[in-house]
Amino acid sequence: MTRAVAFAPVCTVAAIRDIEAAAFAQSPPAPLMQRAGLATAELARELAGGDAAGVLVLAGPGNNGGDALEAAVHLKRWFFRPSVVFAGDAARLPPDAAAALARWRDAGGELLAEIPQRPFGLVIDGLFGIGLKRPLEGRYAALIDAANRMGARVLAVDVPSGLDADTGAALGATVRATHTLTFIALKPGLLTLDGPDHAGTVQVAALGLDAGTPGSGCGALVAAAILDALPLDRPRNFHKGNAGSVAVIGGAPGMVGAALLAGRAALRTGAGKVFLGLLAPDAPAVDVAQPELMMRRPESLLADVPVDVYAVGPGLGQDAAAQRLLGQALRSERTVVLDADGLNLVAAYSVLQHALASRRAATLITPHPAEAARLAGTDTAAVQADRLAAARALAAKFSCAVALKGNGTIVAAPDGRWWVNGSGNPGLASAGSGDVLTGIVASLAAQGAEPVDALLGGVWLHGAAADALAAAGVGPIGIAAGELVDAARTLLNRRAARA
Repeated sequence: MTRAVAFAPVCTVAAIRDIEAAAFAQSPPAPLMQRAGLATAELARELAGGDAAGVLVLAGPGNNGGDALEAAVHLKRWFFRPSVVFAGDAARLPPDAAAALARWRDAGGELLAEIPQRPFGLVIDGLFGIGLKRPLEGRYAALIDAANRMGARVLAVDVPSGLDADTGAALGATVRATHTLTFIALKPGLLTLDGPDHAGTVQVAALGLDAGTPGSGCGALVAAAILDALPLDRPRNFHKGNAGSVAVIGGAPGMVGAALLAGRAALRTGAGKVFLGLLAPDAPAVDVAQPELMMRRPESLLADVPVDVYAVGPGLGQDAAAQRLLGQALRSERTVVLDADGLNLVAAYSVLQHALASRRAATLITPHPAEAARLAGTDTAAVQADRLAAARALAAKFSCAVALKGNGTIVAAPDGRWWVNGSGNPGLASAGSGDVLTGIVASLAAQGAEPVDALLGGVWLHGAAADALAAAGVGPIGIAAGELVDAARTLLNRRAARA
């Protein structure tokens, strides 16, 4: 990165297990369950307020249940009267969870078989944690359904029960939490796919442990700090050549608008010069809404006009001319941003796959799940089943940086590093939104951002623009892709003004 930027770690279940194993190997072993229970109780006390009798604790058959029981012990000591429903076999509890159950009993706590028929203001979900890989049925599903129907605040311990902590897949009956207190580090499943719809507000209790740095089995959460890695400072002695240049190749018949959106996004997020190479024979000679965009025939633009970044794909089409132009761009020494039909063409032709994988210059690709599936030779369901694995596999296969779009966009670099984006809302599910992202990423790369930083910054900025529009009442319903452009520009300028 241009500057060191600290992001919150995001760790897979395997990485968390390694961190826990190291803590247990200490002498004496780190009391992780006691720490987790105390942290849960502290947040529960805050959420419950003065409702001493309004806390329901659902404790499951494993260590997640032990965490919840530890929390119940603390709450009882603080003069709360939690109702604890235990859904397990006391004789089969793991040692730490069995000790937590003993502490609850020693404190005079009672175990209930069923949920009392009275109102609760807070439910602590301690049924299942990060190890769950199967749908919950029977009694567990019934307890989850009851918790979801209560209308109470729900605090999930580590992850909402029923959610896959690695993939974000709701495996069946799944708790819909209003708050999640996750331990040691964030988990990918809380941030992508179904996770954000089930986790609510997510907080981390590190439990006194260091989750390490990206590359040690953990990734990171992309946040506003990514803007610190971008070259936003502009001295007074500055000219358009210092801001770089972008060429957008696309705009086949019926799809000129896609290229226009990408070009406008590139220009308004800071690129010094933006060229459009439109394929449509009747393409406009000027963009009346953005006359600063310079129109060229795509063939001459690729051959004769010196630019820093090619953005290929918005409205490109998939005919022979499009295939030829894409091949020419991939053979160049320029940074290339690929989206839409640029990706579909790569998926369809092995010669383009080889050209992409063997490039020496940087390539940044921004597939949605269906495009990612075509590139991987699989189907959309398989990609969505493990978004992190799919993004990392594409980055390795094509030696490029990948942004797998969707709820919790996954960014993966060819060296194995990965990130989950924390911005955005459903307003981005709008035609042309991806074209705007392509233009923003190309613009940041042209201005001198390191390629991966340009992709991370573009993804975060794109989502943050949608968030800003929603906060202003313009969305998430009905956000038009073009509205994202000026919102993104405003965010960049606010950050630059604070530099």
